[in-house]
Amino acid sequence: MAESNGNKSRMPHIQLPEDLGIEYAVLPGDPARVDRVAACLEQAEFLVFNREYKSVKGLYHGIPVLVMSTGMGGPSTAIAVEELHRIGVKAAVRIGSCGALLPDIHLGDLVFAKGAVRDEGTSLGYAPLSYPAVPDFGLLMALQSSARELGIPWHMGIVRSHDCLYRDENPEIYENWAKKGVAASDMETAALFVVGGIRGMRTASVLNVVSCRGGDVSRDIGQYASGMNITAGGEEREILTALGALKKINDERKC
Repeated sequence: MAESNGNKSRMPHIQLPEDLGIEYAVLPGDPARVDRVAACLEQAEFLVFNREYKSVKGLYHGIPVLVMSTGMGGPSTAIAVEELHRIGVKAAVRIGSCGALLPDIHLGDLVFAKGAVRDEGTSLGYAPLSYPAVPDFGLLMALQSSARELGIPWHMGIVRSHDCLYRDENPEIYENWAKKGVAASDMETAALFVVGGIRGMRTASVLNVVSCRGGDVSRDIGQYASGMNITAGGEEREILTALGALKKINDERKC
């Protein structure tokens, strides 16, 4: 239920009003990344920062776009998707980080998720494991087209979403999923796809590789957060790819 704030009703967690009137969203996990996306927008305007949800609105080639962080993990991502749906967001692209599970995927590469292994708890609260965690096909194709036009290479594959970054058995788990052809690992994509699918929101996920196969994930993520290595370039590429994809699906509506 929305909370009343003066004459406007606001969502209880993201604190955005029901009448925001923006249909497209870019969803980084890290609140600090919101500012870096905002730098690519015209007329960028800070909206609110509540809990892990920091939001900015602006224009990309004249198209209104919302940028909002989701925090870390499935639960906060699901809350974000639920409340964005309630304020009228129709399409959302996650721009996140991931660890590569396959040897031909390198630091700073982009991975487009064509599906997600639901190895986390949030999506199970919405649907049995037989329900697929998949992106909107049109939005996924728009990501590919956007990357091609920008000259940005990418990988397409299944990602595994999980809840335990520091699990002792992680090296063995990663190896097991790699043998099954799973390309990368994150913590949010499965929840995004399942909740988005159930609520009728078009979703897609583009991930920046911050840790290579066999790498130290906690160390590599720390370096990524500080902008110290090549993964900072991957972040810029995923931002531009996501914004370009949203423009494409908007342009298609005009045809």
